[in-house]
Amino acid sequence: MGPARDETLQPLRQFVLKIHSRCNLSCDYCYVYTMADQGWRTRPRVLSRELREQAAARIAEHAHRHDLPEVRIVLHGGEPLLAGTAAIADCVHTLRAALGDRTHALITVQTNGTLLTERRVRPLADLGVRFSVSFDGVPTSLDRRRDHRGRGSHDLVLAGLRTLREPRLRDHFAGILATIDLAADPVETYEALVAQAPPTVDFLLPHGNWTTPPPGRVPGRPATPYGDWLVAVFDRWYHAPARETSVRMFDEIIRGVFGGTPEVEGLGLAAPAMAVVETDGAIELSDTLRSTYPGAASTGLDVWRHSFDAALRLPAMRAQRLGARGLPAACRGCGVRRVCGGGLRAHRYRAGAGFDNPSVFCPDLLRLIRHIRDVLAHDVAAMLGPAR
Repeated sequence: MGPARDETLQPLRQFVLKIHSRCNLSCDYCYVYTMADQGWRTRPRVLSRELREQAAARIAEHAHRHDLPEVRIVLHGGEPLLAGTAAIADCVHTLRAALGDRTHALITVQTNGTLLTERRVRPLADLGVRFSVSFDGVPTSLDRRRDHRGRGSHDLVLAGLRTLREPRLRDHFAGILATIDLAADPVETYEALVAQAPPTVDFLLPHGNWTTPPPGRVPGRPATPYGDWLVAVFDRWYHAPARETSVRMFDEIIRGVFGGTPEVEGLGLAAPAMAVVETDGAIELSDTLRSTYPGAASTGLDVWRHSFDAALRLPAMRAQRLGARGLPAACRGCGVRRVCGGGLRAHRYRAGAGFDNPSVFCPDLLRLIRHIRDVLAHDVAAMLGPAR
């Protein structure tokens, strides 16, 4: 018999495997390479076969101990496709073999899109792997912010997206992640994304915090540049004659406004249960924390010596999963706190004060959430008609 299960622990349901720690793009907003934590420099380039097997065994141990019917596994980097199709396929086989029939694995490759060709994609699609692509929309944005050997990357990514849109591969296209660029027109950006026929779009706020603010965000000032940008996209998306795609941020805010619980990192009070495995086997917290200070994501654990239950018991992990009790003090009286959830933990950081602060994007989040709430309230009132 295995170790007894701790019934007080909420199990991890998502695992990020860093299968290649380097990248073939140089993006000016990348939290891995351009921000506070430069730990990638001392880590192996590739997650070895031995570590892939050990990580798979640990994931299976955790899933079976907690009777999980499904786990989500993201193969990440760097750029994971640099590891090679054979290594990724071996990783997928290893994960599925370890999990067996008791737990289904929904496996996604998170890629920058430049290496997506049918020769690389087809063998992995045949294994049930899906592909999520980083793509910021308009050419001026991609070519300025995402350098590929001294040139823009827009055309390369478009070619990769065309591969995923082929009829035989379309079901394996998981969606697009787009980091907001204030210099790009919001509606033009949205329409460039929709033109790729993604099943879902994730708009990402660029990483920053109170000590190192993101572009265009002056901490403490009431201006809402990111909120205004997102409101313009929301209005274009919401008022379209027919639904063009899911926009996860908007869908989750709508869920929260109607009393549900947002289930995406950076919104709501139910933080996703997730752990990261680095190429040296280290178990870490969400790697967005790398944008704050060196070692912010570190747990001191690794898959050779520790189970994922050991990670769940860490104060740093528990601190991210306290719901309303874990909100920054300044957020506890806010009327949208249940929807906002204080924002992404990494965006709350201030040197000397830790994470007990609202998101550096607080005014922007308020602007967006209140706008969506008001639009929905207007439409619901119109549907109900005048009071009798």
